[in-house]
Amino acid sequence: MDTTHPSLVEAMGLRPLGLRLGQTLVALRGTDDVPPTRLGLSSLRTLRPRLAIPLWMGRFFLPRTVLLTHLFNHRQTPVEAGWSVRRTQVEDFRGGELTYDSHNGTDLSVPVGTLAVAPASGVVARVFSEFNRGGLKVVIDHGDGLMTCSAHLARALVEEGQPLVAGQPYAVTGYSGLDGMATFPWGVPHIHFNVWLDGLPVDPFPRAGTNETSLWIDGWPRPVPRPPRPKAPRISHPPPTPERLAGQFNNLRVDAIISACRSPQVRAHLEAIGPLHLRAAHLVSELCYYPTRFPEREGVYRARHPRRPSLHLPFQGEDIHAVAFADEI
Repeated sequence: MDTTHPSLVEAMGLRPLGLRLGQTLVALRGTDDVPPTRLGLSSLRTLRPRLAIPLWMGRFFLPRTVLLTHLFNHRQTPVEAGWSVRRTQVEDFRGGELTYDSHNGTDLSVPVGTLAVAPASGVVARVFSEFNRGGLKVVIDHGDGLMTCSAHLARALVEEGQPLVAGQPYAVTGYSGLDGMATFPWGVPHIHFNVWLDGLPVDPFPRAGTNETSLWIDGWPRPVPRPPRPKAPRISHPPPTPERLAGQFNNLRVDAIISACRSPQVRAHLEAIGPLHLRAAHLVSELCYYPTRFPEREGVYRARHPRRPSLHLPFQGEDIHAVAFADEI
């Protein structure tokens, strides 16, 4: 397992260069089934040079502290309008403005080269890289309708189908993708941490003024604790089996949604995946990253699953001991 510090080229995910250039054009121009990315002067407010430069250099801005640089936006712009990095209608879970129009995850900013670990037990459902949308990503299916996806990674340490226990390493962090290249060195390196429940992006934080349940264990994002070392190690929460994961999904709906996909290439890719639990997980990731490719987007799961405390931060306790909101430091 190669956990060495990534080079700048690897951290940004610049290779292969020809493929990355083509994917850049997808972001700038769009395609028949994907609108172009929308930028504006308000996008400049996402840059934080004071925080970014130490993290690019592999150092914490605050000792062993994860900076929450963008939160889930609860006033999302319509997906049909394209991915927007502008700040025209924003509201984070606190009622603040630490987010931007299309932001559907939580940005966990740490030094480039930090080890990322499974926030809960699960199975690696997909490892893929797209320069135009999030760079290198690892999707983990935790069962019970819950998946997490970490984007902007430098190096994956796992393979598709691999079971993981909470705290097991899966990647080395960076800032891969067009975002990192275009904003270097003023853009803040981070993991864009998506939480998907029943195939939809959700905020792991409970929204202020509601009775929502936090998806963070004990109600607050904390790193995975150091595992005990008894004489006979015991895993209290083993990864779900492929059979259990497959049982979550409505196979008829999965195949119907795939068959209606507007992209022949994506449709062929999904149809070629044999195991249902992986085919469905790939579909969920496509639905969440490219919703405009699918005229139908619901009914992937057999039943609805409630929010429940399930997740730690995807970092080790020996590396991280606190989190801080970027607009409060």
